[in-house]
Amino acid sequence: MSVAVDGFPSREELRRSPGYPSEERLDRGACAVIECVQEIPCNPCETVCPYGAIKVGQPITNLPRLDAELCKGCGLCLAVCPGQAIFLVDKAFAPGEALVGFPYEYVPLPAAGERVPATNRAGEVVAEGRVIRVVNSSRNDRTPVVFLAVPLEVADEVRSMERRGQKPRPGQGE
Repeated sequence: MSVAVDGFPSREELRRSPGYPSEERLDRGACAVIECVQEIPCNPCETVCPYGAIKVGQPITNLPRLDAELCKGCGLCLAVCPGQAIFLVDKAFAPGEALVGFPYEYVPLPAAGERVPATNRAGEVVAEGRVIRVVNSSRNDRTPVVFLAVPLEVADEVRSMERRGQKPRPGQGE
């Protein structure tokens, strides 16, 4: 499994990524999780971070490095990542629940309080999530960010939600 073969990073690729925070940091509160594992010319996450927590440097094809101790969990980096490879994870959100934030560029947008199928990197439903908020500000350049409360045990897996009105793929039922 790899991003080149499957279209999403493997566990091994993520562990080697310089953008993945430690479990101890995630347990303390909201933090960016950068799942960018391909060396491509890109650095909007570095330029938008007001805390200097993300560094790409030179050359611009470096993988983004996260200084998780500097990250305040503001989430500005989520909306600017053209590869939608940055998420926000807060494992201290509530007892038994984590908060996961992700860019979501589909309509209709969910509303706070709705229950939605939460999906993993492969698009498979892994849990039910509760929409906490949807941030769709001009600051995000028309990229909405959805924040879901999910069971703590799937916080490292949930990276989106099932798209509404999507027709099942062949073999997924009707």
